[in-house]
Amino acid sequence: MTARSPPSAANAPFDQLTVLREQRGPPRLRSGELLALARACGADDAGLVSIDDPALSDEVPFIATAFPTARTLLALVGRMHREPVRSPARSIANLEFHASGRGLDDIARGIVRRLEDADIPALNPAMAFPMEMDDFPQRAWIVSHKRVAEAAGLGRMGLHRSLIHPRFGSFILLNTVLIAAEVDEVAVPLEHNPCLSCKLCVAACPVGALKPDGGFDFSACLNHNYQQFMGGFVNFVEDVADSRSAADFRARHSYAETVTRWQSLSYGPNYNAAYCIAVCPAGEDVIGPYLADKAEHLRAVVDPLKKRTEPVYVVRGSDAADHVARRFPHKRVRFVRQSVRATTVGGFLTGMPLTFQPGRARGLSAVYHFLFTGRETARATVTIRDQRITIVDGHVGTHDLRIIVDGSTWVKFLNREVGLLRLLATRRLRLRGSPRLLAAFGRCFPI
Repeated sequence: MTARSPPSAANAPFDQLTVLREQRGPPRLRSGELLALARACGADDAGLVSIDDPALSDEVPFIATAFPTARTLLALVGRMHREPVRSPARSIANLEFHASGRGLDDIARGIVRRLEDADIPALNPAMAFPMEMDDFPQRAWIVSHKRVAEAAGLGRMGLHRSLIHPRFGSFILLNTVLIAAEVDEVAVPLEHNPCLSCKLCVAACPVGALKPDGGFDFSACLNHNYQQFMGGFVNFVEDVADSRSAADFRARHSYAETVTRWQSLSYGPNYNAAYCIAVCPAGEDVIGPYLADKAEHLRAVVDPLKKRTEPVYVVRGSDAADHVARRFPHKRVRFVRQSVRATTVGGFLTGMPLTFQPGRARGLSAVYHFLFTGRETARATVTIRDQRITIVDGHVGTHDLRIIVDGSTWVKFLNREVGLLRLLATRRLRLRGSPRLLAAFGRCFPI
């Protein structure tokens, strides 16, 4: 064990849980015993963090909704096998993801069982799915396992936005157990980041979601990697409904794509790419071959994924579409609709940074004041300048374009249920400023 974990936990075998109960306040557990329990149940590593940790302040409202009595978070690490994840055959990689994920859920459930036997309430959210989809595409997860694991000293997030464990590297999955008890000692975050900044993840990403400067195109990753489920599945169902005939449907979706969606429904979500994890050489158990022969790592691990002929799902007119055409001309571009779809004004405002396309904003410098009326009223200032976007509540400064519209009407417009010309003609959407700025705004958010 490393110094980040409580000293009492180092290689401690699990015997039993000592529950210390006081007249007031939640029960207390010994950290060493709790971590030993996690390992006895099968976790490859574990760490503890308090619900009061400032790093988790954004998580607390969601945790409290699911489990109001949570006082301690037990972060769990499950190691994946490297070669299956690295395989260009996605069925092999997906089998590893699912098998490892189910194993980690079983581990968390086993820990909850032992805690319940000791009269300690505990809750185990899913490692990945199922999630709370009522407000999708807004937040669906109960707790961010990556944030908890980072606070618990189990690693740091790398350039690829995944957690890198100091020993196992990127080849891990995470889970969290929420516990209605306090502990005598918690971990501290890892001082160093295992990420090598080698940028192999940037080179391997088929849609350019990872940027050399550390930027991240969330929508590009979602549209391609998660195409078979969530937002991509919604678009698929609507294509079925809109198709005039079987031939019309086949023109929209190939035979293989339809079968692939069946496979995701039958055997769990199939990810199209996890190349950023596959090529990562970080971690004590992983880095040796890379340091010994970097050229061989490129040849054996990185190149097969880059050279793979595969469909790449991108939105027409997006930065990702340009990236595929420029960097991977041998891959098959498949144009799809945006998977991040606003269903409320709040969703539109929070989702803009996720779908904003810096490449399409080149040369644009404008301030937009949105005034939403109706059931969901809101005021917001959106500034696009230097290929960056900022969004603040209220109207700040002088606008270049003011947009006044009923909130529900705007959502229908975004989802192509009503046309812009009709909205302008009927004055259901009013502009104060140049309409060209609205067109420029739209180019930054291709759908």
